[in-house]
Amino acid sequence: MEGLLLQTLLVPLAGAVLGFLARGRRGRLAGWIATGAMLWTTAVVARVGVAVYGGGAPRESYLDIPPGIRLGLLADGLSYPTLAVVTLLCAALTCYSIRYVERRVSVLYGAEPEAVQARHYARFFYLLPLFPVGFAGTILSTNLVSLYFFLEVLTVALFFLMAGFGYRDRVRIAFISLAWGIVGALLFLAAALVVYAEIGSLEVDDLSRMAGNRLAGPTVALFLVGLLMKLAVVPLHVWMPSVHAEHPTCIAGLLAVYANLALYVVVRVLVLPLGGDFAAFGTPLMALALVTMVYGSLLTLAQTDIKRLAACSTISQVAYSVLGVGALTAAGVEGGLFFFLSHIMGKTVFFSTAGIVVYATRIRDMRELGGLARRMPVTAVLWLIGCMMLSGFPPFSSFAAEWLLFTGVFERGLAEGPGVVAIAIGGTTAVLLTVAYTFGAARRIFFGPLPAHLADRELTDPPWTMTVPLGVVAAASAVLGLYPAAVLDLLHSVLAAI
Repeated sequence: MEGLLLQTLLVPLAGAVLGFLARGRRGRLAGWIATGAMLWTTAVVARVGVAVYGGGAPRESYLDIPPGIRLGLLADGLSYPTLAVVTLLCAALTCYSIRYVERRVSVLYGAEPEAVQARHYARFFYLLPLFPVGFAGTILSTNLVSLYFFLEVLTVALFFLMAGFGYRDRVRIAFISLAWGIVGALLFLAAALVVYAEIGSLEVDDLSRMAGNRLAGPTVALFLVGLLMKLAVVPLHVWMPSVHAEHPTCIAGLLAVYANLALYVVVRVLVLPLGGDFAAFGTPLMALALVTMVYGSLLTLAQTDIKRLAACSTISQVAYSVLGVGALTAAGVEGGLFFFLSHIMGKTVFFSTAGIVVYATRIRDMRELGGLARRMPVTAVLWLIGCMMLSGFPPFSSFAAEWLLFTGVFERGLAEGPGVVAIAIGGTTAVLLTVAYTFGAARRIFFGPLPAHLADRELTDPPWTMTVPLGVVAAASAVLGLYPAAVLDLLHSVLAAI
C-alpha cells in the first residue's frame, strides 16, 4: 500500500507533463493522455478503497520541513469517499472535455494556424490535471500548511483555464476568481499560524489541543470566514455567478467541487477537533444557509441565460450541506457531507448538459431555445436526470442525503427550540424551488415547438465522449442512492462521536 496515496498526486502530474511534451504536432493527443492518467488514478483510488473498506486507514508522510510543515496523506472514512467521488468526476470530465475543447479552441483561436490551435488544445489538458492534484491534496492532507498549498493550486488552475478558455470577459473574471480564492486561502493560512503559535503544531490531528484556548473562538471564526468565501454563502457569494457562468463549461463540475470542498475542510479542521468552540457558530451558520438557499433559488429562477442558471443554482445547492453541518448532529453532518457528494455529481450532469446545449446550438438564451428533445433526445434525458439528481428524486443519492440531512436538522431544532425548527421547515420547503428552476428550464429548452431559427439547423446529440461519462456519473449516483451505506458507513465510522 505504501505510495498509493502519493500516486493520486503524481499520476495526474505525470499526465500534465506528458501533455506539455505533446504540445507540438501531437497536441491533439493531450486530451487522451490526460484521460488515461485520470483512469489510472481512478484505479489507484479503487485499490486504496480495498484497504479502507477492510477497516484500514492508510497514512503516508513525506517532506518533513521545519517548523512543522509536512506532506501528510490520510485515507480514512471521511476522506476516502470524498476522494473516490471527486476522482470519478475528474476522470469523467476529462473525457468529456476532449471534444468540447476542440470546439472551444476553434471558436477562440480559429483564425490561427492549425499548429497554434493544437498548442492551445494541449495547454488546456496540461493545466486540467492541476484540479485532481489540488483536490486529492486538499482531501488527504493532514497538515494545515500543505492543505493551504493545495487550496492555492486549485485557485491557480482555475485562473489559467478561465483566462484562456472562458466565455464573456474571461480575463477580468479570471482575476476576480483569483482574488477571492487567494484572500480565502490567506485567511485560512492566518488561522493556521495562530494555531501554530498557540500549540506549536500544524498537524490536523493536534488541533484538538486548541480546544478551549483563549484564541480558539477567533481562530475558528478566521478559518470559517476564509472557507465560507469559497462556499459562496451569502453575503460572500458575489464571485460565484460570474465565475461559474463564464468558465469553460467542461470544467463546471470541477468548479462545483472547488466550491463544495471547503465544507469537507470545515468538518475535518473545525467540527471534529474543535466542535465545542465551533458550536457557537452553528445556529448562525444554519440561518445563513437558509438565506442562501432561498436567495440562490430565487436568483436562479430569474435567469434566462442557461449557463448563469446553472451557475446561480450552485449558490443554493451548496447551502444545503452548510445547513446540515451547522446542525452539529451526527445525522446532520453526515447528511451534509453526503449531500455535498450527491450535489457535485448532480451538478456535473446538469451543468455539463447545459454545456452540450451551448456546444450544439451556440445559444445561451433559453428564450431562443425550445423543442430540442426531438433533435437531441439523449441530451434531453441527461438534463432530466440532472434535474432529478439536484432535486432529490429517488433513486439518486441526493434523496437519501436530504432525508438524513433534514433528520439531523430537525433533531437540532427539537433540542434548541422553535427558531431552529423554523429554519428546518424553511430548508425543507426550499427544495420545491429547486424542482421549479430545474424542471422549468427543461420545459423551456427541450419541449414545445422548435423555434424557426433552429428548424433548418443540423442539431444532434454530441459524441459519446461527452454523453457516456455523464451517464457513468448518473449511474454512480443511482447506485449510492440504492445503497447509501457504501458511503454512510464510512462517514459514520469517523463522525459518530459528534
